[in-house]
Amino acid sequence: VDVWEASPLASAGRRLAAVGVALAVLLPLAVPGMTGGLLDSLSRSSGNGTGNGTGSGGTSGRIDLFASLAGQLNQSQVADLVKVTTSEQSPFYLRYAVADELRPGGFQARSPSGRPANRDLPDPAERAGRGVQQTTYRATVEVTKSLSMSLMPVYAEPVRTEDLNGNWLYDPNQQVVFSNRENSRGRKYSFDYVRSTYTPAALRAAQPLPADHPVRRQLTATPERVPEVDELVKGLVQGKRTDYDRVLAIYQHFSADNGFSYRLSTESGSSGQDIVNFLTNKVGYCQQYAAGMAWLVRAAGIPARVAFGFTNGSKRDGDTFTLTNLNLHAWTEVFFDGLGWVPFDATPASGVPGSTRSAWAPDTDAPDPTTPGTGVTDAPTGPEASAGPAGPDNADRDTDEGLALGGTTPDEQPPTWPWWAAGVLALLLLLAVPALRRVALRRRRGGRAVSATVAATTVADATEPGTRLVTVAADANRARADAHAAWAELLDTLVDFRVPVDLTETPRATADRLIRDTLSDDTAAVESARLLGKAEERARYARDPLTGERLLPALRTVRGALAARADRRTRILAAVLPPSVLLRWRTGMADTSGRMAALTGRTRYRLLRWNPRRLLADRAAR
Repeated sequence: VDVWEASPLASAGRRLAAVGVALAVLLPLAVPGMTGGLLDSLSRSSGNGTGNGTGSGGTSGRIDLFASLAGQLNQSQVADLVKVTTSEQSPFYLRYAVADELRPGGFQARSPSGRPANRDLPDPAERAGRGVQQTTYRATVEVTKSLSMSLMPVYAEPVRTEDLNGNWLYDPNQQVVFSNRENSRGRKYSFDYVRSTYTPAALRAAQPLPADHPVRRQLTATPERVPEVDELVKGLVQGKRTDYDRVLAIYQHFSADNGFSYRLSTESGSSGQDIVNFLTNKVGYCQQYAAGMAWLVRAAGIPARVAFGFTNGSKRDGDTFTLTNLNLHAWTEVFFDGLGWVPFDATPASGVPGSTRSAWAPDTDAPDPTTPGTGVTDAPTGPEASAGPAGPDNADRDTDEGLALGGTTPDEQPPTWPWWAAGVLALLLLLAVPALRRVALRRRRGGRAVSATVAATTVADATEPGTRLVTVAADANRARADAHAAWAELLDTLVDFRVPVDLTETPRATADRLIRDTLSDDTAAVESARLLGKAEERARYARDPLTGERLLPALRTVRGALAARADRRTRILAAVLPPSVLLRWRTGMADTSGRMAALTGRTRYRLLRWNPRRLLADRAAR
């Protein structure tokens, strides 16, 4: 051992340290948590299907709300996601998260924080007062196996939970239940919640937040000042004395009377800003309406955010609502001092199945009530009427997709194949590679002409001036190549049908052993094997190779005889996974590995020659 070479113990220590660091970095990425795990994120697609989608905003924190549902929502078929049973006759939307950080790409969610949800939760009764009615209800939620995320769907103000362990936390600011360690798939739990309703008078009585209030500073921020938005908001809120009147004016702006309509396919604009394009084109779906209203409310100096969850849908059995991917929805929440977060849904009710409206935010597109006797029937009310003139079927077709302001939906997409079909197809293609390689190799060898190939030479005729003679002779080089190709194909055929091959034998010895051990009772196969052995022997050792023989028919005869004597499993493997191809690949990999090892050793030796320790050791020796 040279004095400059590291000791085995030091080398082992460095290797263990490198492995430990690699495990410490890679293992957390593969463990499911708030990020869903690296493997889970790679299996998700960006998706443009119905429901929440991935949008263009994403999140800035650990919880990626869009990606957590992309795998389940990027489907053309309807999938049941949540079943909720509640004692409330007409509940508001079941929510699971909020996006309260506005960036140029759209609304994004911050990482929630809180305390265990199985302990005492904040009591909203302190906000009860004149004009505010609070009623406590009980709900039971069952999440299907089609929905897996680190967030738990609940109604807005839960006060007590059951069947949730300490790993589930509650954030009172965002009003969401989340976990850093578990997911919601297949869980069933119950909770009590408070439903708060407000009168317009109570909202008008709320005082504006001070300019230095933390909620106002954080949740009125916009990424940039947009002159078109500022001018629109200034005109809408002009003369409005209270925050509620300002919010109501912005809310009523998104109405059919102002040209707004619900449509899945949005239109592009030339302004270069998504918010301006939406306000100009006035066409969009829930993510545009929710984010657009929240942006305008923030521009008016009032805190606002985007909440998303599920509408009540159209599948109801008594007190149980079955919510699907068609019921995913987004709406706006506005903060009022002393009252908290109040919901406003600016999306046209005709485009959302199970849409709900309230006294403080009525449906601006609903027909005016008529008095009896005018010949016009009163318009129906309630969730069943929210589908609009086209009925529930039309509402089910017009579903929401996401939350990012700039999101758009594609044209009608053809039915998508399930993910496992692509996996099966890829596996079949992978299994077919050896067979295709074997067929290609056989065709390349058999594509040559039979060994009767001749060469034509033109010479002058001395007896008759002006005439030329054509001399025909065998092409020795081509004959040798044909013999070698036929022999190589014979050896591969023997390997495919599990006949031993000894590369140290002469061609004649191999042919004699094949005849003696396998083909002794088949005269045609015996003659063909002898012909192939003789042709290869002449091509190797004789001055003149064997010409004029039909080698390809001889190959087919021998192959047919071997196939007839082999069992079914051997014949199937010879056709599907030819052992000759696999053997050639293994040999090639072994040779490549050996060359790489030798190259690595030479490179390492050259690099170590300049090791400082070795140079110092040589100098000390001198």
